[in-house]
Amino acid sequence: MLDQIYPQLEIPHTLAAGPGPGNTDPRVLDRFANSGVADHMQADVLRGMVECKKMLRQVFGTSNVHTFGVAGTGWSGLDVMMSAVMPGDSVVAFVNGTFSTIDGLTLRMKAATAEELAESPLDPSCASVKIIEIPHGQSVTEEIIRESLEEHKPKWAFMAHWETGSGRVNDIASFSKSCEQLGVLGLVDAVSSLGVENFSIDDYPGVAGWASCPQKGICCLPLTYAPVSFTETYIDVLKTRGARTFVHHPILEARHWGIIDGQDVDKGTYHRTHSGYAVAAFHEALRLTLLETVASRAASYRMHEAVLKGALEKMGCTVTSNMTSLVVFNLPVELAGREMELVQVCRSRGFGIWPTLSKPVQIRIGILNQLTQTAITEIVRRFGDVMIESGANFSMCFIEEYIFEAYKSETAAA
Repeated sequence: MLDQIYPQLEIPHTLAAGPGPGNTDPRVLDRFANSGVADHMQADVLRGMVECKKMLRQVFGTSNVHTFGVAGTGWSGLDVMMSAVMPGDSVVAFVNGTFSTIDGLTLRMKAATAEELAESPLDPSCASVKIIEIPHGQSVTEEIIRESLEEHKPKWAFMAHWETGSGRVNDIASFSKSCEQLGVLGLVDAVSSLGVENFSIDDYPGVAGWASCPQKGICCLPLTYAPVSFTETYIDVLKTRGARTFVHHPILEARHWGIIDGQDVDKGTYHRTHSGYAVAAFHEALRLTLLETVASRAASYRMHEAVLKGALEKMGCTVTSNMTSLVVFNLPVELAGREMELVQVCRSRGFGIWPTLSKPVQIRIGILNQLTQTAITEIVRRFGDVMIESGANFSMCFIEEYIFEAYKSETAAA
């Protein structure tokens, strides 16, 4: 077969209005594109990495020294966090959507004995891991958490803070409290909440490990750094038992960021060829988050989500989510069952919304980095036009008037 040279890849601009990733801020893209082709040990790259870990502690709201970025997406950060779980460890994992389900599978694979893993390498039945399934569209509550941890008495407990598969916020305060009182080490998937909700992880002492991602609340390029943060208790477990990994070992990974023997090395240190482009983008994303403040951004998400939710309900949809960056909903009766069809039409027009990845299918519309009246109006207009083309019976003029009045009211209240 003859060699083939393909033409340059052209990827058009789209409006990313799903659960994530979100559209990256142009200022972050500018720092990425305009960084010099720097040696990975160049002084400004090292300085940038030192400043990133310090800014990340502010975004997390923590004094944890072991707070840094893991090269890759949120999956990489979660894998680093879960690397402390060893074969035979007892784990309780709370699952209420697609992504916490995948997290639960990861934990089963980490905790499985050699025999259990050999029996089913890709989906082991792990005796030491208890998966607590909560129905789609419901949150993990204090009662469920307490009863499960008291019954099973695990070493580790896991929960997603915000589950984008179903758009539900889970009870992080009760999770931390129960873990602390019962002597359980909590692990939290904060992929969708960091940079969106206003919280400080030091307020939740029962949680020993946190993992997030760069492309949602932090609004950075997907392939930069997944934020993680670990308490001294978590690190002590690793010092005692080790971990069956090298690249994703939390203590070894921290060394790339100048965190050695529990101390900061502020001049930077040798690392595994982190890209100067990625460092510059991550640095700018964190800087912009702190300039806006997490509290201000969280308030903005609450306001804009409320307007979007209200508009969708005026269009006859039924919202079942309670996140502030994502609305999950059912179509009105006359369009029920056509969710996937409408999603595909929207996506074909450069409007990137998503279905849920479990059945029955719902629609997910997100507002990551779309925090303006103009952006929310465009999102509603694009989706509303597709609904009307598909047979829905409402007036877009009425919906746009609702949006205008809603923002007018929000501005007056502010």
